[in-house]
Amino acid sequence: MTETTSPPAASEAPAYPMTRSCPYRMPVGYEELRERGPLTKVTLYDGRQVWLVAGNEVGRTLFPDPRLSSNVLHPNFPFLAPRIAAQTQQRAAPPLVGVDDPEHGRQRRMVIPGFGIRRIAALRPEIERIAEGLVDDMIERGSPAELLSQYALPLPSAAICALLGVPYEDRGYFDERSRHVLSSAGEDEADRARTAFTEILTYLHDLIARKEKQPGDGLIDELIAHQLSEGSVDTHELAMVCSLLLVSGHETTSNMIALGTVTLLEHPEQLARVRADDTLLPGAVEELMRFTSIGDVLMRVAVEDIEIAGQTIRAGDGVAMSTMLMNRDPHAWDDPDTFDITRSSGRHVAFGYGIHQCIGQNLARAEMEIAFRTLFRRIPGLRVPVASDRLPLNAPYVLQGVAELPVEW
Repeated sequence: MTETTSPPAASEAPAYPMTRSCPYRMPVGYEELRERGPLTKVTLYDGRQVWLVAGNEVGRTLFPDPRLSSNVLHPNFPFLAPRIAAQTQQRAAPPLVGVDDPEHGRQRRMVIPGFGIRRIAALRPEIERIAEGLVDDMIERGSPAELLSQYALPLPSAAICALLGVPYEDRGYFDERSRHVLSSAGEDEADRARTAFTEILTYLHDLIARKEKQPGDGLIDELIAHQLSEGSVDTHELAMVCSLLLVSGHETTSNMIALGTVTLLEHPEQLARVRADDTLLPGAVEELMRFTSIGDVLMRVAVEDIEIAGQTIRAGDGVAMSTMLMNRDPHAWDDPDTFDITRSSGRHVAFGYGIHQCIGQNLARAEMEIAFRTLFRRIPGLRVPVASDRLPLNAPYVLQGVAELPVEW
């Protein structure tokens, strides 16, 4: 590796995670962490010190390294908040994101054909129809509006339901529950998050049972036909996999649509470029992913010693992978704290990297392109009436973004 870092003293391991004051800017304290080099130490809520990966090159080396485990049931696995630890201890490891190979590889191979480029391309007209209808509803209700609940959340909600084969009329059932599962911040909301997850899982068990008797044409139906019926997966695991796809399909993209809207509106010269040249939109989406890094912290635990960047990560050490710091690495990009939709953002890790890279990234890209194109074409005078640093934000240990987004036109 070309970058190295000096071992930090115990007193130099600041509290982590850190809170953003602006939804798309780095938290206060990240600049200091970045200056320390690609690998440093931070302190979690329980006093435990873990390694923080800040360098793009080091991160892209570690992400696929099998000596780093995603197994949340590992006794030394680090958690960012007590609520997350408590939830994990009270139920089985989440599929795909919380397990390692070979279990992870088996589950990934099971679902990844459903998110291929051709399938998402075929879904685009439906996503466009949904977006147009949601904007119609916003315009009919009139200004002001709350963009998260009226547009940014229901668009990916309807899209993932269409892909999975969840009845359209049931999609509203998941919207609020999905937000509780991933975005409930305080300890007093832990019970609400557990209840929401249980309700989603129960619904999916019932839906699978109905679809076994009366098949449809969604991804869930394909999994029933090719995995469940052949004994490759049981009903509970299938429901768990589908719950992860459903919840992730709601929350990640809805946060990006809302946060991307704020970012574009606060960079009017960049928004003007997109409006003037529609072909810049895919690049703008990649730059928004790099710049905002909503899934900032991905946790791992070392299962063997790893020598990297002049340091030794010992077996049992916790590792926090900061996608924002990796995506703002000055060794990977010139002027990384500047939002520039014309830059090449191809090395960003906003979707993760390696074997755990986001399965739904093709769908997310399509949803964001359609969402921004439709919104800014249909409501050219859209504006946020408050400064971005006054918007209510999600907790720092969940998906980054705004808890609500008031807009006017």
